Amino acid sequence: MAKKNKKVEDFDTEYEEKVLYINRCSKVVKGGRKFSFSALVIIGDGNGRIGIGFAKANEVADAIRKGGESARKNLLTFEQDGTTIPHEITVDWDGARILLKPAPEGTGIIAGSKVRAVLEISGVKDVVSKSLGSNNPLNQVRATFKALSMLRNRQDTFDAREAAV
Repeated sequence: MAKKNKKVEDFDTEYEEKVLYINRCSKVVKGGRKFSFSALVIIGDGNGRIGIGFAKANEVADAIRKGGESARKNLLTFEQDGTTIPHEITVDWDGARILLKPAPEGTGIIAGSKVRAVLEISGVKDVVSKSLGSNNPLNQVRATFKALSMLRNRQDTFDAREAAV
């Protein structure tokens, strides 16, 4: 007999998935400690599309799966200028402050571990980054995500300035 309610998970193969951070939280209850886990997951296609997901569950595998699903729902496409970003940008998210600067071709990604992972999976090859605030992984990733979403194309900016004059 065939199962009727068989759940088939269809993962998009075009996106690379990376688990950045897993946090274990404990709650003391009458019988001892009860552990839960949170997972920070990023996905990207290496071509200017990226998504971040954050999820909590009682098991690590469930938290990672839920984080991946959340990341697929939270996709962003951003502007690139060749292998780098179009302009310098500084963004605050809670206590984290991230500075992203374009770099000449061949420089590589000069950044801390969490920001580097986001930029690598998104497809940016040359950029200089500096973390100026908190080192909380979730806030650093969200600040980087916000910075990428605020990037504007150089030509569009010039056209807007000409239209305003």
